[in-house]
Amino acid sequence: MDQRLFYLLNSARQRVYNYADQQTEKGLDISVTQLGALLLIAGNEGCLLKDVARGLHLNNSALTGLANRMIQRELIERRPCEKDGRAGRLYLTDRGRQKIEAAKPLIRQFNDTMSAGFTAEEMQVVYRFLNHLVDDF
Repeated sequence: MDQRLFYLLNSARQRVYNYADQQTEKGLDISVTQLGALLLIAGNEGCLLKDVARGLHLNNSALTGLANRMIQRELIERRPCEKDGRAGRLYLTDRGRQKIEAAKPLIRQFNDTMSAGFTAEEMQVVYRFLNHLVDDF
């Protein structure tokens, strides 16, 4: 069994991301990154672009292109910020909300597939480990 932790984490992240992206493209006609953005916006309607960029770990310029594509596809809309005329706030459209609802079974499937063969106790260790990495690095 390979014990190169950094290599395994990087390889696993890439494979899981590619798998999820293929499934969301096939099943929802959106990318996994677009789904992530929809979920972040749903949790914080009216958020700023920089909030989504931080949540997705993307730079602002990459997120600007992503947001523009999502606006063109009528998944989200940008409204002017009352406090700062240069900034725009992001809101879900009805189509964006429909994509989130359609994604819920797919997200459950992702989680079930990733945790298959592990006990509940083992998954608690996995969750603790991953949260440690997220919180401490």
